[in-house]
Amino acid sequence: MLQWLQDGLRHSPEILIFLSLAIGYWIGQIHLGKFQLGGVAGSLLVAVLLSLLGVPIDNGVKSILFALFIYAVGFESGPQFFKSLGRSSIREIILAAFMALSGLATVLVMAKLFHLDKGLAAGLAAGGLTQSAIIGTAGDALSRLGLAPAELQKLQSNVAIGYAVTYIFGSLGAIIVCVNLLPRFMGRDIRDDALKAEAARLKGALVLGPGESTATPEIVGRLYRIGSAAAGTTLAAQEATYPGITFERLKRSGKLLDTAPSTALAAGDIVLVVGRRDAVVPAAAALGDEIESEPGMELVMDTLDVVVRNPEFTGKPLSDLARANDTLRHGIYVLAIHRLGEPVALNGQTVLQSGDVVTSYGADSDLRRVAARVGGVMAVSNKTDWVFHGFGLVLGLLIGLLVLRVGGIPLTLGAGGGALLSGLLFGWLRTRHQSVGNMPTAAVQLLKDLGLAGFVAAVGLQSGLQAIDTVRSSGLSLFMIGVVVTLVPLVLSMLFGRYVLRYDNTAVFAGALSGARSANPAFGGVLDKAGNSVPTVPFAITYALANVFLTLLGPLVVAFA
Repeated sequence: MLQWLQDGLRHSPEILIFLSLAIGYWIGQIHLGKFQLGGVAGSLLVAVLLSLLGVPIDNGVKSILFALFIYAVGFESGPQFFKSLGRSSIREIILAAFMALSGLATVLVMAKLFHLDKGLAAGLAAGGLTQSAIIGTAGDALSRLGLAPAELQKLQSNVAIGYAVTYIFGSLGAIIVCVNLLPRFMGRDIRDDALKAEAARLKGALVLGPGESTATPEIVGRLYRIGSAAAGTTLAAQEATYPGITFERLKRSGKLLDTAPSTALAAGDIVLVVGRRDAVVPAAAALGDEIESEPGMELVMDTLDVVVRNPEFTGKPLSDLARANDTLRHGIYVLAIHRLGEPVALNGQTVLQSGDVVTSYGADSDLRRVAARVGGVMAVSNKTDWVFHGFGLVLGLLIGLLVLRVGGIPLTLGAGGGALLSGLLFGWLRTRHQSVGNMPTAAVQLLKDLGLAGFVAAVGLQSGLQAIDTVRSSGLSLFMIGVVVTLVPLVLSMLFGRYVLRYDNTAVFAGALSGARSANPAFGGVLDKAGNSVPTVPFAITYALANVFLTLLGPLVVAFA
């Protein structure tokens, strides 16, 4: 029966990946007090257990899943990342360097205390710090020592053994520290601080999630039966008296009339008034009695995203534009303005720039009139532009193939670093050219969730059996040394970041800490807890640096262990 199962799974190993996800996410939902393992860590543990079946997983599957995850992360955060570069990134640079140095010191101390050879020490660094590139740099450094072939083979095999034993907890330990321990240490929740940081970045602009709406909408429509106080006044006079309202329908004696500005109101007229709540409320008393409904007075309103391209509408405050274009703006209400993917605080002094996306509300005919004058309509689609993103992924993976040798040490971003860099660039390009590169929010989330959890499951299925076998044969000592190598640099960096670098936002700190350790599964857990993209920018900076700093540890461990 077992043999039949193994034979079947060898033909369809993807079954084990999805089984790891299903059971792992189910286990990850279980709360033990305030501790929750999470879907990513749960998938990793389940995959390690399923690795006992001995079914091989192709490296290509792992690479594709991780490339999709990290590219989607970069694409989502590209605009914020490029805005954040500069002096504000110094903390992230220092944190990444401190993490690498503390990791090196921990590995060397443990190698000295437990009399580990250069191969095992390098393997501990690679697995405990989850930087697989150390295997390559350490192996290359060992080959340059002039050792006998048998001794060299033994040390290089020990690199693989040390890596296999420590890698699983290297991933899990980073998740525990960044997702669970750090919030307790900071005394604040990742989600709360992520919302706080997002609110500060948006400068008070309100952002609603899918399906959300305010209980008191800003734009309202009301039906009134005109009373004697308003009778005899023109529509233009009423709109001038109460800026922020427009008359969209007028019915007199059962007939619809034209709502031209010069049209005079008569007692008993029924009007449909649309406007901002703060303008409609004071106008209500002057207009007459509000009525519930009236046949023929229905009007469908819509929202439209318009890209600003006409120079006539750039470089000027909204208040000046409204006064200069009174006819154009009639019946149009600006709900939001986005610049480089981020909301802009909306008030009369807000200055439009070329490329801004203005979300407008009004009747379809009015919206099309404004779009033709101001710029163009930003097409809304639930389809992903795979021409744009396909080339983005290709570029990222090609960047990952580049190798720079410094003093004989090969430095490379790898597929993950290349895909991240490309995602950041293509995310920024999308905000500059809104007509290309569409990827719906739900599609981005799917790539992140499936990519990361699938990658972690593939790692567990690949390395779990070897790690379990090694622990069985050599005891738990090597595994426990790996636990120390994983936890000590993280804890030291956590203390250093809090008390020396003065990180005070848990979400930002968690993103930076996971990136400094090149801990992709931990970052996935942080991102899930945050519920927004706040941790991504510090992660992107420290992750790029960690790929360089931690890779350099291979020859350093070989030299000093």
